[in-house]
Amino acid sequence: MEVDASDPQVTLSFYKRLYPFKPLFTWLNQNHVWNDAFSSSNPAPSNLFTHREFAFTLIGDTYLRYHSFSNVEEFKQTALRLNPTRFEIGPIYNARPRDRKTLPPGVLKPMLRELVFDIDMTDYDEIRTCCSGKEICGRCWAYISAAVEVLDPALREEFGFKHLLWVYSGRRGIHCWVSDQAALALTDDERRTLLSYLEVIKGGKEMSKKVNVRSTTQLGKPAALHPALRESYDRLSGKFVEIVLEDQKCFDKKEGGWEELLKLIPRKDVVDALREKWEANPDKPSKAKWADFVKFMKADQTGTLLPAAEDIILQYTYPRLDAEVSKHRNHLLKAPFCIHPATGRICVPVDPAKINEFDPMTVPTVGELLEELGLAQAGGGVEGQAENNNSEWERTKLKPYVDMLEKHTAAIMADARERRQAAAKGALSW
Repeated sequence: MEVDASDPQVTLSFYKRLYPFKPLFTWLNQNHVWNDAFSSSNPAPSNLFTHREFAFTLIGDTYLRYHSFSNVEEFKQTALRLNPTRFEIGPIYNARPRDRKTLPPGVLKPMLRELVFDIDMTDYDEIRTCCSGKEICGRCWAYISAAVEVLDPALREEFGFKHLLWVYSGRRGIHCWVSDQAALALTDDERRTLLSYLEVIKGGKEMSKKVNVRSTTQLGKPAALHPALRESYDRLSGKFVEIVLEDQKCFDKKEGGWEELLKLIPRKDVVDALREKWEANPDKPSKAKWADFVKFMKADQTGTLLPAAEDIILQYTYPRLDAEVSKHRNHLLKAPFCIHPATGRICVPVDPAKINEFDPMTVPTVGELLEELGLAQAGGGVEGQAENNNSEWERTKLKPYVDMLEKHTAAIMADARERRQAAAKGALSW
């Protein structure tokens, strides 16, 4: 059923009845410690939660930063009182963010933060032909799927991270939250260094060649790809054929199509020969145009065309990261399970192992969820005042997504328990 996702009644009903405040708290809190005031279903808040910044965006785009909470109930009651259109999660500070006005200037500093990544479809506008701007469909989502298939194993295998939470942004992108202890502790300099290692696509619209990852050999030829990047290339080469050549048909037309391809080929004689061939047969499909280039590449004696072909494949398929999101601990990122105000879709976790099966068009909307609870009226409104219930998401399509977050959190907490047990054994081993 259609409802206005920005209607305050709709958002308030969502926060009251459906938003998984406790699972989100447990994920951020990462704490096993119980005391007399708390139970196994209500963990004691740690500094990972009480010193965490939350920011709320209200109707009219009023932006409120530096909120922090003593416990999950205070968190929920504030969300109900403010009824934001969305809220964001920031770093863990050395003091409670809400106390900043009582602290001397410069004392409040971010100490810990998940390593986060943001991949947005608008950064693919120059290489997608099906949609542009804020629009998205299943065809161009394939670019996001390919990005996840590369970035997820890179973070796990090259950096040893284990606890990655991928979250659909609600419209045209995806976020990644890395919650390992080592990731939380990364300094800004370390985050920039890590990002510079992962970032391959660099440069704005005015720059044709955006992949410059090779050194030069003593013979003056392009060096081979770094072994780690070679693994990514091997994952992406097939995607290039499927997405770029066969589906998006990026080189079918001249302007913004095969002319852009020619700009990435380093030999003028090859460029001139291909341009003449394609202008004589402008309707030749993208896959056939690429085959023409491959013929020249196979006959090349200069050692420049094979590296150029690999770089082209990377430029059209490698993850396009929003660098500023990942570089700084004080950057805030939209919380999982928020409503996207334009689409009404919920920002739900995504299983990276099933990323090719994920269809953003099937993600539940707030209207569908409220309808499942019997709250949505035919006119698009919401009936009455919802009761205060923390677990009604269990009766809706939201349940498998919250289950995914809870499974992710359980793995984080199991690791924390193992570290404490190992430390205790070490203390007794002397």
